[in-house]
This record gives sequence, C-alpha cells and structure tokens, in this order.
Amino acid sequence: MYNIAVFISGNGTTLKRIIDAEHNKEIELRVKLVVSSNDNANGLLIAEEHNIQTLVSNNPEEIIKVLEENEINYIILAGYLKKISLSIIERYSKKIINVHPSLLPKYGGQGMYGINVHKAVIDAGEKTSGATVHYVDKEYDTGEIIDQCIVNISPNETAESLQEKIKKEEKELLINVLKKFK
Repeated sequence: MYNIAVFISGNGTTLKRIIDAEHNKEIELRVKLVVSSNDNANGLLIAEEHNIQTLVSNNPEEIIKVLEENEINYIILAGYLKKISLSIIERYSKKIINVHPSLLPKYGGQGMYGINVHKAVIDAGEKTSGATVHYVDKEYDTGEIIDQCIVNISPNETAESLQEKIKKEEKELLINVLKKFK
C-alpha cells in the first residue's frame, strides 16, 4: 500500500473525499500526511479529526524532510494554491498529481484556479468544460495528462453553477485515477 500526502490550501472537500475513499476501501492508498500552505485551512481540521499528521509550511526543505520521514510515495494536490518548488518536483518526479477544474491545456496556468477558470470558460462561450488529473511538472498545469472528464455547459450556466458541477466530477475523476495506484 502506498502512502500519500495531500497538499491543501482551503476547505479540504477533496481531501475528505480521498479519506472517505480510503476508509471505504475504494482505493488502496493511505493518507499519511496533509500539508497546507495556509494555517487557517479548514482541511487541517478534517485531517486532525482522522488522526492524520499535518504540516503547515511553505519551506521546501522542511516539507521534503517530513515527506521522507513519513515514507510518502505520492503527493496529491487538492486545491493547493502554491507553486510546488523545483526541489520537491525533482525529488517526486511523476509522483505529484494535481486535479484541475478545466480540460487542460485550455484554461490552465498561473492565476487559473477556482472561479477564475469557470468565469474564463463562460466568457469564452464554451459548450463543454470539465476536469483534468495530471502529473505536476515545473510549470503550472502543463504536466502529462492522466485522465479527464467532460461536463456539458447549459445555455444559462453561470460560473458559479459550473464550478459546483465540476467540483463533484473532479473528485470522482481523482478517485478513479487513484484506484489504479496499487
């Protein structure tokens, strides 16, 4: 069984879905560490409720040290808003996975997260959007794509309603990808 670290910056809803999948035996992975860039992230409380070690840090050397101490095999970025340092990317090459709320390569890159993505999609008049799970490389949202799911955009769709649709789909897409890690 692989040990994973989940990196968060916010509410931790994707973290909660991963923990639930582990407990329900949907995935054969163990969430051993939660790393946050934000000491007010609600996801830290979720981790603590499940007795999962947490680390609040933006220091790459400290993060690598704790990852190694916990024998982490994979890192999952679940709403993590900081750019991953090159030292972490090099140490965990092809072992860092991000979920992004668009059909990459469209609507990726610096500043393209959360509602910003969905506003750009709606403003462009797209008929579909979706979510992408990909490996992380040194640039924002340019790593090798692992899987995607498509969501249809209705004529009266708002950025907010699209965000809610995609949030549901991206969690399940990520779990389906994680099921393959054994």
